[in-house]
Amino acid sequence: MDDTLSLTLSELIARLRLRKLSPVELMTAVLARVDATNRDLNAFTSLRDRDALLADARAAEARIARGEARALEGIPLGVKELESAAGLPHTEGSLLFKDRVAERDEAQIARLKAAGAIVVGKTNAPEFGHTAITKNLVYGVTRLPWNLEHTPGGSSGGSAAALAGLVIPLVTASDGGGSIRIPASFVGAYGLKTSYGRIPHDMLAQWETGDTAVAGPLTKSVADAALQLDASCGPHPLDPNSLPHPGISYVEALAEELPAGTRFGFSPDLGYAVVQSDVAAVVEDAAHAFEKAGHRLVPIEGGPPALGAAWGMLGAFQMLARLSPHLPEKEGVFTRAFISGAKTGAKMTPERFGEINRMRNQLNAWCADVFSRVDFLVTPTVPYDPPPAKGPFPETTEGRKQPPAGVAAFTIPFNLSWHPAATLRAGFSKRGLPVGLQIVGPRHREDLVLRASLVFERERPWHPKWASSWSK
Repeated sequence: MDDTLSLTLSELIARLRLRKLSPVELMTAVLARVDATNRDLNAFTSLRDRDALLADARAAEARIARGEARALEGIPLGVKELESAAGLPHTEGSLLFKDRVAERDEAQIARLKAAGAIVVGKTNAPEFGHTAITKNLVYGVTRLPWNLEHTPGGSSGGSAAALAGLVIPLVTASDGGGSIRIPASFVGAYGLKTSYGRIPHDMLAQWETGDTAVAGPLTKSVADAALQLDASCGPHPLDPNSLPHPGISYVEALAEELPAGTRFGFSPDLGYAVVQSDVAAVVEDAAHAFEKAGHRLVPIEGGPPALGAAWGMLGAFQMLARLSPHLPEKEGVFTRAFISGAKTGAKMTPERFGEINRMRNQLNAWCADVFSRVDFLVTPTVPYDPPPAKGPFPETTEGRKQPPAGVAAFTIPFNLSWHPAATLRAGFSKRGLPVGLQIVGPRHREDLVLRASLVFERERPWHPKWASSWSK
């Protein structure tokens, strides 16, 4: 394998700017790595024409030579299958759209391209992103680079596998209930679920009412995430929920240190999660890194209401609304698990909708109380090791029953509350698989979450240990 692909995004940009590496060499290395790994990982679902990719790389090389390099000039980019990139298939992992090709780039992709990134192809995702295991009837099963018997998670599983398998240095990802943080945790990467509206949506199939899904970085390092966020944040006229530009550079914000004695609240289970014992031990040990860096670790007792079932109902109701024009005639094109889940949305009633919103209000009050007492909240990211590549999720862990949507027990609350939340590699479980630690920050303060993440990264750096090879 070309050692170039083990570098972080920030390191690659520095080499490109110094002309110690050319965009053509980088693109050639990426294409060779796709060829070498995709049979095992199945991270990529489609690629652009290779001659066109090399032509784009040569154009980037010329801009660098002229001193006209943009922030991400010449960086190869993998786009999640759920997102629209002009000229590439846009199936959303479903046979319903198996022949659809995107006519234009959605906002995030357009902004990354405007910053100089070169779209290489699409990365795999579960059907409509409905689960945290990446497999579908169009493209098949994606596997974890650390151990091919396991899933890299979902729904950004193809992006996570491509990044951690050292296939491509920049990917897109999105998170409606953990779909950035769960795969980032499973592959040992850094993932940042942004505040709702930080990166705009402009090509939604219908008006967004569940208001939980966001785009965000999934990267090798904290600095890489700041770079990507700088290139993609800001308002968009087609997204009424998009936030104004923060008025800062996230890269520059990393230069500012957290005040000594910053309070990190620690909850091992949010009061309801069922956590694998060795995962719990790794995360608790990792949390003490903040104390070593001169900050305070404050125990947080109890937690918000368990919202897994409510979140699932809200998502199913919205998905069923989207699919209703195709049902029942095309019901047979969907996986059984997906359509069964979507059809539960028919059980939504005014009473149930009201109950969900009251629970969400309770969550908001709990978050407000927590952040009145501490500056950040730290938890595990995922309660157990990655499941098998084809599933299923475990119903129990060490004899204890998992709650509804147990894989996302720690991630769902902060999609519903809109707080930014990141995952970092805390260590490894007894099976040698990555374990994630989640840092949740105040609403709309990605800059603070990035700074807190950098504190941990400096104390316990995980780069450059990646899954560059695996036994078949």
